Amino acid sequence: MIEIKDLSVVYDQNITALDHFDLIIKENQCSVIIGQNGSGKSTLFQTIIGLIDFQGQIIIDDIPVDSNHLIQIRNKVGLVFQNPEHQLFMNTVYDDLAFGLINQGIYNKDIQHRIDKIAKDFKINSLLRRSSHKMSGGQKRLAAIATVLIMEPDIILMDEPTSSLDPGCRRQVIELLKTLHKTLVITTHDLDMAYDLADEVILLNHGKVIAQESAKTLLTNKNLLEENGLELPFRFQR
Repeated sequence: MIEIKDLSVVYDQNITALDHFDLIIKENQCSVIIGQNGSGKSTLFQTIIGLIDFQGQIIIDDIPVDSNHLIQIRNKVGLVFQNPEHQLFMNTVYDDLAFGLINQGIYNKDIQHRIDKIAKDFKINSLLRRSSHKMSGGQKRLAAIATVLIMEPDIILMDEPTSSLDPGCRRQVIELLKTLHKTLVITTHDLDMAYDLADEVILLNHGKVIAQESAKTLLTNKNLLEENGLELPFRFQR
């Protein structure tokens, strides 16, 4: 569980990215965070794993996010960044997948087994020996997601996981995410994906939590979405 109390993030002393809010994200469910650009979604994720200084309190499974506990937090929480190139830096995709496992002290035999499984799940066997510099945006996205899931964190944060994916890859990722029995927190502009996946949806605007409701309740509320710069999912616009 992620408990957030009176959380604020201020950039350059006068730009408020997150503004004094409380939030509880329950374990073993999928929470999707939505909001227009600049609402604070990516900042929230980076704050949760201790990349950004903040005021207030964040507690993850009874562990406070502070300088004394960052190793514990980052072993427990995996973040898929919005830009895949922030996670793909080795010579090949295989090396990127192995990198985190090696740092975890996983043995070679287990590393090979995990890579074989994740490559099959994501259908990226043909990419394993390729450099990320020679892949499409969608291929990079799939590989970046795989580098986090292969480490089997308790909590997975995913920043715009279907961005740059073609329809087939998008559906592939959505179906895979449905099989994850973990605490999954996703930011997205893809409200149809949010409707398919979310146990609850959290709406942010100007760094504040505007609403936290079930997907069925929040994502069918046309007035609330439009008041916060969003539209209904496509399936409800027909």
